[in-house]
Amino acid sequence: MSEPARLTLDEVHALAMEIFAAHGLSEDQATAVADTVTAAERDDCKSHGLFRVPGYMASVKSGKVTPDAVPAVHHLAPGVVQVDARNGFAPLALKVGREPLAGKAREQGIAVLALVNGYHFAALWPETEALAEQGLVAFACTSYMPCVAPAGGTRPLYGTNPIAFSWPRGEGKPPMVFDQATAASARGEIMIHERDGKPIPEGWAIDPDGNPTTDPAAGLAGAQLPFGGYKGAAVALMVELLAGALIGDAFSYEAGGRDNGDGGPSKGGEFMFAIDPARCTGGDGSDEGRAAQLAHAEGIFEKILEQDGARLPSDRRYEARRRTPAEGITIPRSLYDALMELKAG
Repeated sequence: MSEPARLTLDEVHALAMEIFAAHGLSEDQATAVADTVTAAERDDCKSHGLFRVPGYMASVKSGKVTPDAVPAVHHLAPGVVQVDARNGFAPLALKVGREPLAGKAREQGIAVLALVNGYHFAALWPETEALAEQGLVAFACTSYMPCVAPAGGTRPLYGTNPIAFSWPRGEGKPPMVFDQATAASARGEIMIHERDGKPIPEGWAIDPDGNPTTDPAAGLAGAQLPFGGYKGAAVALMVELLAGALIGDAFSYEAGGRDNGDGGPSKGGEFMFAIDPARCTGGDGSDEGRAAQLAHAEGIFEKILEQDGARLPSDRRYEARRRTPAEGITIPRSLYDALMELKAG
């Protein structure tokens, strides 16, 4: 087996930028996506790092994505901002919409962002964490293409439909963040198991005949399963409604029906909300009021950590974030070779 390739985080970002430039992405589009890919590698989130670059480029090569799209911001209501990605990738649209969303949340107490006409292929935590770093509570969800069966069903209908939630913390502590698929696993995790020749855990997927399987290829050909049976399926349905019908974009099955099958992301929407905690207790929205609420939240975090073996969501990622700037990251040689081919144009 070939030795894996080792890169620094600066090399990850530079490589992504070179590949994107070679395929005609505008500097703004390329930078936003490269930032997202690098953040995933930094936090040891392999299924959303350089692993995703070939998919991003497949959607550009096929003509599906507009590589120089310029997102447009529309203020639909005092507490609602819409960002039209204009057929571009989601990271730039989210970057453009962040400050309008944060501003409305501080002014109104709560605000919604509706991202439409974009291609989302990344983790959700970057967009919610960025808002929590500004002292806001944040939630995000997005649908995908049909790959998850509803509870009791055997055919793909929902996307993996991830949700992310971030809570700000004081005293220089990073936000508490969770980001999880409403499926038993992210689709990228099954794809990595297939690439590496490893079986998937029981309960992740069923084969095309509806039988439980630990074969990743059979699971990808069949249907993924929601986490927790009908409970996860209900959350997945909520995501379909929030990121589809509510904001005027596609359900997963609709996105899949119009996709060209190039292996890249499908076109759809993302729903977010941001809340200013200082506005939720009848206070004046001051930094002092916000600090008191955040201090109260620390109580439950401390209770969690009192238990041996327990940790807060995102602690694993933060540990990786402390480690990778010095140690760098590794990727399979086969992926590195594929990226070099893409870099050549």
